[in-house]
Parts: sequence; structure tokens; C-alpha cells
Amino acid sequence: MRILRFTPPNGSKLGTDPLFGILEDEATIRVLSGDPLYSGIHPREEVIDLDSVRILAPVIPRSKVVCVGKNYVDHAKEMGGEVPKEPVIFIKPNTSVIGPNDVIQWPKQSERVDHEAELAVVISRICKDVPPSRYQDVIFGYTIANDVTARDIQKSDGQWTRGKGFDTFCPLGPWIDIDFKPGNQRLTAEVAGEIKQDAKLDEMVFDIPTIINFITSAMTLLPGDVILTGTPAGVGPMKAGGEVKVKIEGLGELVNKVSARG
Repeated sequence: MRILRFTPPNGSKLGTDPLFGILEDEATIRVLSGDPLYSGIHPREEVIDLDSVRILAPVIPRSKVVCVGKNYVDHAKEMGGEVPKEPVIFIKPNTSVIGPNDVIQWPKQSERVDHEAELAVVISRICKDVPPSRYQDVIFGYTIANDVTARDIQKSDGQWTRGKGFDTFCPLGPWIDIDFKPGNQRLTAEVAGEIKQDAKLDEMVFDIPTIINFITSAMTLLPGDVILTGTPAGVGPMKAGGEVKVKIEGLGELVNKVSARG
């Protein structure tokens, strides 16, 4: 089941506020009552054409986006470091989240803005100290992410908060798939029609049970929090005015354009 968040078309009887829905097929959305993360999945009678709506980020975290760094061996090497002995985590602000087809804004402070293709986990409930054997109990579903990074700022700052925390630097979407099971699916990033990143999800150094256990041993996760599970080798610059596509086999495609330089 794939759950979308969308804005109804102008003049719709559904109003103007964002709604959630189930993607019933390639062309239609079944409208849901409320936010399924908080009120459960309750279909309404209304069905609306997919082409008539604007698709938004499937979740706007009310708290945080927790990210895992250097979680693929080749990426750790390309960044000039060793594979970590335990997960390396950092946080992107929830204000960095945008949806599919939204524009990544190039900050005026940066000369280089990079793509980082990632699988994202959406958390379903308040959780702390989750044992690896219970990780599925706290997952609502999966979506696609691009951990956009101002690489020059990351390097000059000596830490990652500003370089990864600009507004628009966390595209998510196009939906949350609650049935997706991570395995050996292919993960790619395509820039200007050329594949730059290409790996399998099972090449992660730390798997999802380990990641959730590690994060929740340090901090409480809340419903709607998102975990970015790391990016493979091949990260690199996106052109100002260009386009980036992040794909995960069996999950979908997240497309965003990049603005002109700030």
C-alpha cells in the first residue's frame, strides 16, 4: 500500500488543505480521513485523479530527520575515511523537507551542492531503546530521500549541520510504501540523464534493525520522524538549473530540479 500526501486541485469539493490518500492504481487516489500516522488508515468515499493533484512530501516530520553517515563501504572510502565501527548519526531540521518536483534551492553561501541518494524510514510511534528484534514494530513505511549537501560548507565548517541543513535540502517522496521490504533492491541517483550512484540496499554497513536500535539508545523517536539510512559511492555535484532523480527498485522515483545559484 502506497500512501501519498497531496493538495487537491483548485475548486475541488475536497477543499484546499493537504490531504492523505492511498494510491489505488497508477491513475487514482483514494482519499483518507486525517493523518494515517496518528489516526490510522481510514479510506473515504472520494476518489480523485492522480494527475489532477500536486504531490507533496509524504510526511513532514514534526520533530526531526535523523541521518546515518558513511553507511556504505565505498562511500566511506570516497570521503577519505574508514568504515565506522558504529553508526555515525546527524540531524537535518524538519524545515529542510520538500516533496517530489519541488525545487532544491541553491544557497548563496555555497559553490557546490551534491546529491546523496538514500532509503528513508518513517517512524510510526514514540519509541526508545528499540531492540533489533522489534524494529518492525516502530516502522510505518519507507520512502525515498535525497540528502542534499553543500559540500564546500560541510568541509569548511568541519561538521555537517549547516551544510546539510539548508531549507529544501531533504527531498522526500513520492509516497510512503507500508509494504516495502528492503533487501537487494537497486538504489540509483541520476543527474542530467547520467547515473552517478548505483548500489544495492543490502550493501549497507549497518542494517535497519541496527540503525534503529543505535539511534533509539540515544534519543526518543516520535511518530513521523524520518531516518535516512546512508548513501552509496558516487556522490557529486548537481548543476544549477539541472535535475536529479533518485530511484529505488520496487519503491519508486523521486525527481527534483535544482535552482540557479543563489
